[in-house]
Amino acid sequence: MVWFNAMENKVKLSPIVLFVYNRPWHTQQTINALQKNKLADQSHLVIYSDGPKSQHDQKCVDEVRKFTKTIEGFKSIKVIERDKNWGLADSIIDGVTKIVNKYGKVIVLEDDIVTSQYFLKYMNEALDFYNDEEKVMHVSGYLYPIENSNLPESFFLRMMLCWGWGTWKRSWKYFNRDIDTIMGKITAKDIYRLNVEDSYNYWSQFESNARGKIKTWAIFWYISVFTKNGLCLHPSCSMTLNIGHDGSGVHSGISNSYESVLAQKPIEFFTQEISENKEAVIRIKEFYKKTFGSYFKKIYYMFKLLINKVS
Repeated sequence: MVWFNAMENKVKLSPIVLFVYNRPWHTQQTINALQKNKLADQSHLVIYSDGPKSQHDQKCVDEVRKFTKTIEGFKSIKVIERDKNWGLADSIIDGVTKIVNKYGKVIVLEDDIVTSQYFLKYMNEALDFYNDEEKVMHVSGYLYPIENSNLPESFFLRMMLCWGWGTWKRSWKYFNRDIDTIMGKITAKDIYRLNVEDSYNYWSQFESNARGKIKTWAIFWYISVFTKNGLCLHPSCSMTLNIGHDGSGVHSGISNSYESVLAQKPIEFFTQEISENKEAVIRIKEFYKKTFGSYFKKIYYMFKLLINKVS
């Protein structure tokens, strides 16, 4: 393990990209928490505000945009107001691609992610520390509410979690959303490992996209990392919380299964051993089993997410 500090090592801070839509209260909570981060006033913030799907959404979109004009506490703030509705997936793919290609690395948030005051420290230090490690392709700010005793402060998993995350241009260039290409290359053995030895059916999200039932981006990023044998860094104590599981978000129903305890201290050490943490994988599997139970329960849960998605 290696000790690292962004301030002492004079890390060039990554730009923060925030994607917002029609949830004023959630957006305010996200910004309020981010402003409390110790590196916020040194960070550039780019906000992508998606256009309304309908007249019904116009009022809330306008309210969010009114709020974004009042935001302070960052080195710079740029708000990009889309003149039409892109949808979350297309908006994220476009925004992340533009920013990461321009600056080389990026920190990404959505409008329902509340961060620890140490989130930016962790993200910037990790993005700097692993900048030249090709196998490390993604930095996650979130971790499931698993038992974390005896786990290192941060560790690697094959799984990609996207509730507050970061990546590099060198990794994002492999992002692949072509369904036919993926179907032609991935094997049954790959799907078994992608599903963490069948403990959770990630592949069903890809299949739902392929059938046009949903339109998401995260499963494609996970598959892109997975097919390159990449690894994702995670904190042992979550640096983020998702407050959008109240029925207000796209592709999310009402649930408290993912509520972690937000980190109250910084991560001081990063590992130089670039390999998946086997004990953490075991605990993730235990979490999946406890949360989703049997195969039929998993299918029911996925169906519930689909019928609760915001159209």
